[in-house]
Amino acid sequence: MPSVAVIDYGMGNLHSIAKALQHVYSRSQVLVSSDPEIIRGADRVVFPGVGAIRDCINALHDSGLAEVIKEVAAAKPMLGICLGMQALLTDSEENGGVACLGLLPGHVRRFADDLRDGDGEVLKIPHMGWNQVEQKPHPLWKNIPDRSRFYFVHSYYAVPDDARHTAATADYPQTFTCALANGNLFAVQFHPEKSQTVGLQLLQNFLAWDGTA
Repeated sequence: MPSVAVIDYGMGNLHSIAKALQHVYSRSQVLVSSDPEIIRGADRVVFPGVGAIRDCINALHDSGLAEVIKEVAAAKPMLGICLGMQALLTDSEENGGVACLGLLPGHVRRFADDLRDGDGEVLKIPHMGWNQVEQKPHPLWKNIPDRSRFYFVHSYYAVPDDARHTAATADYPQTFTCALANGNLFAVQFHPEKSQTVGLQLLQNFLAWDGTA
């Protein structure tokens, strides 16, 4: 039975993610765990997260999971979600500046406070709700129509150093990277577990993915 570990470091919608993974493939063994050996032993790993980046990084280092994430990210299919995506980058300007895990070269920036749409209306921060996602070629978009809508809740966004790592973009109102990919690593800013049919399809694709592009 294939297994997927959902990393539990005290920050994330672990129940909803685990339930969604189990729903799309009932034969998979979904393990919500903070145990390094369980995480290392899983066939695939999901790295979720919500909240502040400083709390996230501190929790990972305090628990020893930062090194575990680096190990598994180099060895097997791994999916980062929301704060879990941001934590994979080099650093974030949240909380006055925080060094992240550095698995993907790039930076996390905050949306400007004076964002306006095409009609001049002020856009709220955090960016919250459904937004179209424009895909770049990758196996995790299989059977998901381009420009499908996914659910977002965030005030910060990824700016990769290498544009080739951008796997999808969205607009608010300017274009920003909302998915990253490099080898066996894939990460999204939106919440697939809250994105109904297309989100479940992405999770199903992840469970079938061998980690190659």
